[in-house]
Amino acid sequence: MSPRRSYDQYCSAARALDLVGDRWTLLIVRELLGGPRRYTDLHADLPGVSTDVLASRLKDMERDGLATRHRLPPPGAAYVYELSDRGRELLPVLQALGRWGEAELGTRRPTDAVRAHWFALPLLRALEGEGVVEVELEEGVFHVRAGADTGPVYGEGPAPAEPDARVSLDAGLCEALARGELTLRSAVASGAVRVSGDGPLAKSLRQD
Repeated sequence: MSPRRSYDQYCSAARALDLVGDRWTLLIVRELLGGPRRYTDLHADLPGVSTDVLASRLKDMERDGLATRHRLPPPGAAYVYELSDRGRELLPVLQALGRWGEAELGTRRPTDAVRAHWFALPLLRALEGEGVVEVELEEGVFHVRAGADTGPVYGEGPAPAEPDARVSLDAGLCEALARGELTLRSAVASGAVRVSGDGPLAKSLRQD
């Protein structure tokens, strides 16, 4: 394991960047906010990262206390990476960075990769209250846990239990939401986003 590089500046921002300023680190955090992931799953959902760089970043994150590696019990019996409490504290950092970067998205380029769950954090920023929302897109289904203090904040596939709300929208609209061009509430009010469910989150989105 290579020694950690440092800016050697007595500044909290510089110290933070010592840990998460390397290329790919914060995107690995984005993936691990969805819960424990196998190395192969991380590599598949981080198109463009080399196997050597991914392995190096994960080792650095373990050393710095941002993530842990452990073996799943049978029948899984695979090693997975998971954020520590310290690593999970980067959620508001990523959310602030995502909000700041909305203006940089523009129209999706032909070379841009996309995964359905990459829209989880923008949608999470748009939700008020607490609960589980299942989201159906053309690219796939995922769910988000609004107001979650512990554990994964999103997950791929349907919600493991009956969600508080189900939201259905197309990719173009989801991209517009990610760019900050409209709000989730206004999209629901216009009928562009379909919401079902009787939970407080569903009622709030529909403004029942």
